[in-house]
Amino acid sequence: MEDVSFILVVLVHCSKHQLTHSSAARSLLRQTKHHFSLYLRLYIVRLARIPNKLTLFEDYTNALRPVEDTDRALNVTLKVTLSQIKDIDERNQILTAYLWIRQIWFDAFLTWDRDKYDGLDSIRIPSSYLWRPDIVLYNKADDQSGESMETNVVLRYDGRVTWDSPAITKSSCVVDVSYFPFDNQRCNLTFGSWTYNGNQVDIDDALDSGDLTDFVENVEWEVHGMPATKNVIIYGCCSDPYPDITYTLILKRRSSFYIFNLLLPCVMISSLAPLGFYLSADSGEKVSLGVTVLLALTVFQLMVAESMPPSDSVPLIGKYYIATMTMITASTALTIIIMNIHHCGPDAKPVPKWAKVIILQYMSKMFFVYEIGENFCNQKESNGQSNRGAADSYASEEDVDLTPCICSFHQGRVAKNIEFIANCFREQKATNAKSAEWKKVAKVIDRFFMWIFFVMVFFMSFLIIGKAT
Repeated sequence: MEDVSFILVVLVHCSKHQLTHSSAARSLLRQTKHHFSLYLRLYIVRLARIPNKLTLFEDYTNALRPVEDTDRALNVTLKVTLSQIKDIDERNQILTAYLWIRQIWFDAFLTWDRDKYDGLDSIRIPSSYLWRPDIVLYNKADDQSGESMETNVVLRYDGRVTWDSPAITKSSCVVDVSYFPFDNQRCNLTFGSWTYNGNQVDIDDALDSGDLTDFVENVEWEVHGMPATKNVIIYGCCSDPYPDITYTLILKRRSSFYIFNLLLPCVMISSLAPLGFYLSADSGEKVSLGVTVLLALTVFQLMVAESMPPSDSVPLIGKYYIATMTMITASTALTIIIMNIHHCGPDAKPVPKWAKVIILQYMSKMFFVYEIGENFCNQKESNGQSNRGAADSYASEEDVDLTPCICSFHQGRVAKNIEFIANCFREQKATNAKSAEWKKVAKVIDRFFMWIFFVMVFFMSFLIIGKAT
């Protein structure tokens, strides 16, 4: 072809410059025309010797298996290359993937002698011209037609046919969300002939696994392998064996997105529940804080439930949400009980002795609960002084009560009024002391449950991380 192009350039150049008037130019032109005609004849002969559709496909039908012995099975070699994972729908349990599917087989009726055709060893023709195996995806989950994409095939002189076709497949995948968002998934892609049994078409895998060399990384899933296994199954409808190749796609979810958007906010929100016990009972916001935290966790729980399939297995993060919501509900109920203890009125019974010993003496020291101006060092002294002061006041009151009426009638009335005022003061002081004791009991119980719920929050957080790892 290069020589023919050179001769054409010479002819055009000669015609442009009109070199035909000299003898040398006419001689060069005659030689050029002679070589051009010679090369043109050789090129036409070569084109005529290439196998074309009229000679190669004469008496050929693409409706029958291309085997010389119909009792022998036709071997088809399958190679699947995973290019991209487009989507995994956990709720509908559908895997959408972009695959390159290569099928190789030998056609006994499409052969030629390459020595007779100047060493021509392969040609590319439309795949609709020849017989193709009806290998389909068994676990297909798409409602569209399952026809393969019309691409060319590479046909070699020995009858070997290589058919490469891209496909976007939607397959069913059983998604186990028990450890969401730290879960691993295994999705199967099963390929096999739809009408030919194993005695007619046998399928082999070109590799022991799917090809991942051209895989485009997914932002949500990591691919840890794609092993392939060959299965021979006898179905209930037929007695013949049906072979298939099953590729198992091993996936691991990237959990960083869910940790920062679902897990950490839940941990921070649940940490507010123990702080409700530290809030003063007189503020009036203790119950409101617990209810607000409970509503916030309910919103996160609904977000997780919308993306998960309805199944019996509860996701790990769902269990964490349920446990946290239960804990917050319990803390809100305990807060209501403690507020009732805090607001005990004059009609309440005195603090029991065991509560005074356990709560007011021991637990108050453990959780550093003191009154204003009271500390750990002088608590015993203040208690002793209060006891002595109470005894002195009682003695003074007795002295007042026992003041003899040796004066006049007016002095007796003054003594009675003083005794009445002393009694009122004594009753008011006893009532205030009783209310102060109940408030301190409520405060100590608040501190106790605050630390208990803090431990529970951290324990559940470490527990979910431990199960994930």
